Amino acid sequence: MKGFIAECAVVLLNAFVLFSCTKNDCPAAPKAEYSPAEQAMAAQELVKRMTGSHFGCFEVVVDPVLKDGCDWFAYYASGDGQIVLEGNEGVSVASALHAYLKQYCGWHSSWCGNNHELPESLPLPLERVEKKSPYKYRYNLNYCTFNYSLSWWDEERWQQEIDFMAMNGINMPLAITGQNTVWQKVYRRLGFTDKELEGFFSGPAFFNWFWMGNLDGWGGPLPQSFIDAHESLQRFILSRERSLGMTPVLPAFTGHVPPAFEKKFPDVKVGKTTWLDYPEVTVLDPSEEMFTTIARMFIEEQTATYGTNHYYTADTFNENLPPVNDPEYLTSMSKVVYGGMAAADPQAVWLMQAWLFYHQADFWGKEQIEALLKPVPDGNMIILDLFADFKPVWERAGSFYGKQWIWCMLQNFGQRPCLCGSSESVANDPNSLLHNPAAGNMQGIGLTMEGINQNPFIFAMMFENVWQDAPVDRESFLEDWLDCRYGMRTARQAASGSVKTVSYEDSVIVTRAWQSLLHSVYSNETNPDGGGWPGIAKRPVFKGHADSLAVPELFYSLDSLVAAWDGMISCADAFSGSDCFRYDMVDITRESLLDLLDILHYKSQKCFYASDRDGFAEYAADVMELADDIDMLLSTRKEFLLGPWVESAKAYGTTDAERDLYEWNAKTQITLWGVPGSALNDYACKSWSGLVKDFYKKRYQLFYKGQMQTLESGKPFDYDGFMKSCLEFEKGWTEGHDVYPVEPSGSEIDICLRLWSKYKQNMHGM
Repeated sequence: MKGFIAECAVVLLNAFVLFSCTKNDCPAAPKAEYSPAEQAMAAQELVKRMTGSHFGCFEVVVDPVLKDGCDWFAYYASGDGQIVLEGNEGVSVASALHAYLKQYCGWHSSWCGNNHELPESLPLPLERVEKKSPYKYRYNLNYCTFNYSLSWWDEERWQQEIDFMAMNGINMPLAITGQNTVWQKVYRRLGFTDKELEGFFSGPAFFNWFWMGNLDGWGGPLPQSFIDAHESLQRFILSRERSLGMTPVLPAFTGHVPPAFEKKFPDVKVGKTTWLDYPEVTVLDPSEEMFTTIARMFIEEQTATYGTNHYYTADTFNENLPPVNDPEYLTSMSKVVYGGMAAADPQAVWLMQAWLFYHQADFWGKEQIEALLKPVPDGNMIILDLFADFKPVWERAGSFYGKQWIWCMLQNFGQRPCLCGSSESVANDPNSLLHNPAAGNMQGIGLTMEGINQNPFIFAMMFENVWQDAPVDRESFLEDWLDCRYGMRTARQAASGSVKTVSYEDSVIVTRAWQSLLHSVYSNETNPDGGGWPGIAKRPVFKGHADSLAVPELFYSLDSLVAAWDGMISCADAFSGSDCFRYDMVDITRESLLDLLDILHYKSQKCFYASDRDGFAEYAADVMELADDIDMLLSTRKEFLLGPWVESAKAYGTTDAERDLYEWNAKTQITLWGVPGSALNDYACKSWSGLVKDFYKKRYQLFYKGQMQTLESGKPFDYDGFMKSCLEFEKGWTEGHDVYPVEPSGSEIDICLRLWSKYKQNMHGM
């Protein structure tokens, strides 16, 4: 009895540390392993956060025994009238909760709208529901996500995302926050001063390209206060993820060293590599003994600071070609990288993105791929087929030569705004490959999007794979998803009386609208660019001749998008009480109007080359008016506001200088990205109120002004003059301090209806 009491005391003490110690007074390294009892307690806290006063209706059970070698969950009614949530780990229990809430309460959670209303009395499950996951690994996040979406997150926002991951069955999240602390400790041990590291660390909106070895210093110098804050944040993230049974993936050393390295160690061989138009970075030669030394030091310092679960991400040639394609060199490089991990952690498993095999396919033939992969034991390496939803590489890469690999959905680039997804691939390929011997050692699925906070439908469909060993029926999934998202009454929900009744006619209309989207924007099979990006979000480009003009092209039928828009408009009143419907209404209206704007701009250019001054003026004015209308539309939803992004960046600052630096980082990333005129300008564009009116529209005004001067004077268009003034404007905007709203204004439905009435004839006439 005393032993049992002592064990309970330990569990309670650990729970106190877990749920109350979130700052720098936490232990030096968060725990890496949590017992079933501790995971149950963490899962109970999640249930409380999700269900509030209904928390007492649930009983949580963690039974760590796998079923048929698989993770599993179950939910059912207990004999004393409680809802039992059972699983082999905390993530499984969270997934059981999610499954119950969807099935019996019509509950829905997403980045873009929620339906969290619960009935006064929770219905008991009518039968035991049990599910297993056929996927050993359920991976989440991309290096890029940490900047395009997560740059300014605090503990509260991270907790929401960790809960969201757990409820959707994610058990292997990428966890690279707080890396700079480790780099700093390693290079201080090697004798570098903080001054020498100033040109090494990038600014906080560009961490991940620094961490991937693409650039040094851009957006810096990075204040120590930010490094310290992110160390504390990473401790929090890891403790919460691990407490639910997740296996976070931490980074490893790939050879990137500070610019001052050559002066500090002149006898050590280094190389140089250049990414796009950024200054070259220094890379330690893998043949040098110091490579293994630093690799070992990195793991040691990281483990001392954050603990380890033995999984490490390392990408040796991220969009940078190796100096030679000699297989022996590639083999030696791979040996050294893995050797550095294993020297510090004999249990190390190397997680590597297969992006390089797609991005620079001409270099990476089968011989080179095999040479890079073969030195690492099969059980100690996992490959992420990063873009498998659109451009899988597993087949041309020899099924990764026996290595474990994960089928991933990339879906978007730069978190650019576009309704887009490859639903047929997402619904069918993971399960098909799981049972295809030719696919080799496929062991999991993953979400590797560059950005979140958009397209909730395609992400929900991807999550649907996690707990079933069968393809996803797209039509059936869509109906269930809409039932929960919009709070529609269904047969299975009728008994609870928990959701608002909508008419059969309205439910049919909204379902047909979404079916139109399913078979158009969410059936992307031709656009490898994540759906592309809106024309207004690109700096206007002048074509030298009328024949150079191209009619705007879409990967989907515009008629299908318009049909969906019409359908949503026709049932807007019936669903106006749904937060999720209001988000979708704005999103579909936004996509429709952006497509219209591209066409109006094209018509303005046709008039310009025809020397039709009146026609040009009319279409240019139409574009400007539509840009204002789009900005007004976006202002109705917080998800489409510029203000929260900028203000959350400034909130990280502890001084005025820091706040100014972070504001510049935030505004530069979504516009210029790099220096004015860089190839990356507008890569991470957004459909955000404030950005459309004050940045994108003003560039078009400058462009149209110059073209009108040409039509009036008969002189050639001064494109160089336009570019000069445009680049000056862009730079000035990123350095400015205009304050943008952080809360939405206006009625989503009213404004959508008004804009539909105003522009429907234009849309139907295209």
